[in-house]
Amino acid sequence: MKDILIIGAGGVGSVVAHKCAMLGDTFGKITLASRTKSKCDAIAESVKSRVGKEIATAAIDADDVAATVALLREVKPFLLINVALPYQDLSLMDACLEAGVHYLDTANYEPPNEAKFEYHWQWAYQEKFANTGLCALLGSGFDPGTTNVFTAYVLKHHFDEIHYLDIVDVNGGDHGKAFATNFNPEINIREVTAPCRHWQKDKFVETPAMSRHQPFTCPEEVGTFEIYRMYHEELESLTKHIPTLRKAQFWMSFSQNYLKHLEVLQNVGMTSITPIEYNGQSIVPLQFLKAVLPDPGDLGKSTQGRTCIGCIVRGVKDGQDKAIYIYNICNHEDCFEEVGSQAISYTTGVPAMIGAKMLVEGHWLKPGVWNMEQNDPDPFMDDLNKHGLPWEIVELPVGETGFED
Repeated sequence: MKDILIIGAGGVGSVVAHKCAMLGDTFGKITLASRTKSKCDAIAESVKSRVGKEIATAAIDADDVAATVALLREVKPFLLINVALPYQDLSLMDACLEAGVHYLDTANYEPPNEAKFEYHWQWAYQEKFANTGLCALLGSGFDPGTTNVFTAYVLKHHFDEIHYLDIVDVNGGDHGKAFATNFNPEINIREVTAPCRHWQKDKFVETPAMSRHQPFTCPEEVGTFEIYRMYHEELESLTKHIPTLRKAQFWMSFSQNYLKHLEVLQNVGMTSITPIEYNGQSIVPLQFLKAVLPDPGDLGKSTQGRTCIGCIVRGVKDGQDKAIYIYNICNHEDCFEEVGSQAISYTTGVPAMIGAKMLVEGHWLKPGVWNMEQNDPDPFMDDLNKHGLPWEIVELPVGETGFED
């Protein structure tokens, strides 16, 4: 058993705390910390009532490296699981280096004042972590995270080379709200409104945000949804580590209701991240919008339906063209019954727990900074089936995947 520190008490942090608490043979003492300790205490109460395990709580400003180092030295965890904001990745990596603690996150670094999320800031820590014998595992959520492992798994077992990759994220759930985001509104809206980039012929090609879309029919009667092409961070690492990729795209479903509200909010300036002066105070419109929108952590109470997230992969095996679809379907109501969360938080929190398990058990523990696809996918894939995110794999007719070369 290894002690862990979880930083972040949102919907994902709650799932991670619950799922880690269920594995008493893997994780020892669990400490949950965030800026608002009362949120941690509420999660701890839920963990105690659902799982029967006591977890410790603490207050921490994750932007304050010195304070985080002090907390790490007090708690002495084997691993820090970062499910705070992406802006805080580098501060938490610095703290782990100083305190001698392994590190894991679910999303790559993003500067607070620019909607630009890239891995190069964190990849620059490779030598620092390697020299100190510490491991940093990046992007251990679902997308990024599980989709990276899906891709590595089919490459290992079903292809000699992968040429085309389409990652499709569909949320077929309905939360019953006029407008809400399924995870942190600030991060979600920055992500959706950023220019799209997809990989084609050895380079990234930029197009306007949400300018390309098409219908997609999910398996197992989840339904047919309109999916929109957008940039997502796993494209950056996958195209680096799988150099045979000729084209790679990320797609996400959005309802017309969501897009209508988003367009209005953009038109009136509420999605801006540029500070403005209001009544003598400097405020960021998007941060104010986050404060008035429904809390994603509360959506589990009302959300019904299923998610369907997976990868459509095309390439060659033994000289023959081949196409594979590997996916997970997750039920919102089942997630709420188990851990009190909707499926979006669940599908991110469970892979974070499994990634932590990979490090604690030594399967993926190695000095340096690593993306998910750089590790052996098999033990992670086994644990997805054991811990709430079972996956399916089907072979598709070549040329009939619904995506262009």
